[in-house]
Amino acid sequence: MRIFVIGAGQVGSTVVEALHAEHELTVVDNEPSRLRGIAERFDVVTYEGDGTSRRDLARAGVSSANLVIACTSRDEVNLVAGMFARREATGAIIVIRTSNVEYVELWRGGQLDVDSVVSSELETAHAISRIIGVPAARQTDVFAEGQVQIVEFDVQEGASGDVVGRPLRDAQAPRDSKVAAIIRDEKTLLPGGEDVIGAGDRIVVIGSPQAAQMWSELLSPGESRVRDVVIFGAGRVGTAIARALLDQGIGVRLIDASREQARRAAEAFPKARVYNATGVEPDFLERERIGQAQAGIFAMRDDAKNQYAASLAKVHGIPFTIGIAHEAVSVAAFEQAGVDVSVNPRGVTAEEIVRFAHDPRTQQIALLEGHRYEVLDVTTRPTSRYVGSKFRDMPIHGALIGAIVRDGTAIFPHGDDVLESGDRVIVFTESADAARVVEAL
Repeated sequence: MRIFVIGAGQVGSTVVEALHAEHELTVVDNEPSRLRGIAERFDVVTYEGDGTSRRDLARAGVSSANLVIACTSRDEVNLVAGMFARREATGAIIVIRTSNVEYVELWRGGQLDVDSVVSSELETAHAISRIIGVPAARQTDVFAEGQVQIVEFDVQEGASGDVVGRPLRDAQAPRDSKVAAIIRDEKTLLPGGEDVIGAGDRIVVIGSPQAAQMWSELLSPGESRVRDVVIFGAGRVGTAIARALLDQGIGVRLIDASREQARRAAEAFPKARVYNATGVEPDFLERERIGQAQAGIFAMRDDAKNQYAASLAKVHGIPFTIGIAHEAVSVAAFEQAGVDVSVNPRGVTAEEIVRFAHDPRTQQIALLEGHRYEVLDVTTRPTSRYVGSKFRDMPIHGALIGAIVRDGTAIFPHGDDVLESGDRVIVFTESADAARVVEAL
């Protein structure tokens, strides 16, 4: 596929990293230093130009593109680039990134002539709401209209002996779930019945949402479902998160140092408690019993402030912290500082964009462990050699099928179940093998 990426910032470079091996890419940006960095790392064509210039796009060869991704940090550039690409690249899929939820609403109303609009704020809010739903999760995603959940757990000391320290064939694992991978010492194992989960491992589980909750309870005994959350920062990201959590029936408190942002948040969310405060004054934290919240989400615009506020909140008693890491380098810093989970908005945005470059039979994709692994939702072809085979008889090298969706219903297959043509397969694989796995199916 010929893919045209407009914007070589963090989102653009993440998209290029995920797609360059399997596709022919051209990257356009008006910053030469960004293009040099891309060209040094990947075998792609780069073009120094303006995404809002129809002439520059034409000279860069946008007319030959099958997919155009406008993912700069400026909404207006992406909108204009998408409009020009629609006129120049006949038949191409046009995807634009936005930081304004209103543009998503306009697109849904048919008022933007592009194929998809991906909002960083909405993708971040969705990612966090899924994590809040499974408190022990390091990362989680949902497939098949919410019927299948993929969860990444760190296995801590004190996890239940029902699943830890014994062969998987003897483990009392939740029904409707499968351990797709055990990650140990930077090595990944697609486990069999004789393999054992141990403390210090990281595991990937594919199962029903109910099974995901049960795994969370087994791996973090005594950790209750989150009902009370404090969000630090009432900007676009913070308010998108607040809306998603309130829709789930979770109690929300919002803190923002800006009087105007706090006022707008109070008007928008009458069911939430909103404070005009920095959130780092010890007197305020004690007086308002902020430490009694079950989780704190740190969504201010400055990563250093998020890290400091999360550390202070831990001191005051908040047991579970999620930090918004606007820069990719902050993810590791947050982890070292003791922030339980970090979410990079540009990363989750890139993950949503990447799926448009996959085989049309791929309905969804989740990226794990720094894009080393993928979970794919792929519809099987009638000609697949695996159709008609029992699951125990059809090992796909380097991949594991955790669930299938048949006639709209999720099935968590056992050895005697048979794969049928048209089944949607939820499969875990290394990213390097993803194209081969999709082709086999």
